[in-house]
Amino acid sequence: MLAVLGSTLTACAGGTAGSASTGAHITGTRTTATASPDTSATPATSPKPAPKAGAPKSQQPAPAKPPVLALAPGGLTPVFERAANRTDKTVALTFDADMTADQGPRAARGERFDNPQLIATLRRLKVPSTVFMTGRWAEEYPQQARSIGTDELFEVANHSYSHHAFTEPCYGLPVLDTAAARADVDRAFESFRRAGARNTVPYFRFPGGCYDDAALRAISGSKVTAVQWDVVSGDAFATDADAVAEQVLAGVRPGSVVVMHCTRSAAPVTEQAVLRIVPELRKRGYRFVKVSQLIGR
Repeated sequence: MLAVLGSTLTACAGGTAGSASTGAHITGTRTTATASPDTSATPATSPKPAPKAGAPKSQQPAPAKPPVLALAPGGLTPVFERAANRTDKTVALTFDADMTADQGPRAARGERFDNPQLIATLRRLKVPSTVFMTGRWAEEYPQQARSIGTDELFEVANHSYSHHAFTEPCYGLPVLDTAAARADVDRAFESFRRAGARNTVPYFRFPGGCYDDAALRAISGSKVTAVQWDVVSGDAFATDADAVAEQVLAGVRPGSVVVMHCTRSAAPVTEQAVLRIVPELRKRGYRFVKVSQLIGR
């Protein structure tokens, strides 16, 4: 059982960004960009200015759309792994909420695939974050999915419904065929909607980081930007929070995307590592942003 979950979490971390992919990294062009304030020092509950009473709808500000990258040549889904602006000291902490389609019985026996204490710590430290959630996780923990997905401190991105691989080999994960790939992505978004998560963004992370041109083409109809990473935390099955923190602190550069996990049973020291990572990076002058804010730069 642990071996299976180990392969799942190892697959989710995937080594270095793109190392598990069988296709070339693709750079896209932003099609929508929005100015994003620094919320790393602003409470999640900060009030928004209300539109003037009686103002016609045409004069009320429209909700900002998350920036996305344009399709790559050949109609391939674009891939993002680090901000283009390499001088701005911003960093995105991302957390994969993993649960495969067949892990329901293990959850029923008491295994915890969530980590509410980690989310509470991110709120207390006021760290904007992107949670890459599987649809199956949202179904298992709908109240948490809604809580995360209605908190402006967070944004919910897509990590597939099933956490199956989109190409092979991919760390021993079951493999979806091309015809099932887009349906799996769309099914996850539907799970978020049913759970009541409103702050969803059109970003997708391949399980294991494994992709090839066929996978990028298969999900292009979902109009997502594939998001990888350039810093691996090594928190999967880690027992030494300091070692995880050191790995992150050694790897972060301006514009970095850090991959971590929000899965208590398989990444038990992530919250303790965050307690060290956040103040140290702030001491070094970094600001924490969501992935949407990195892509928008």
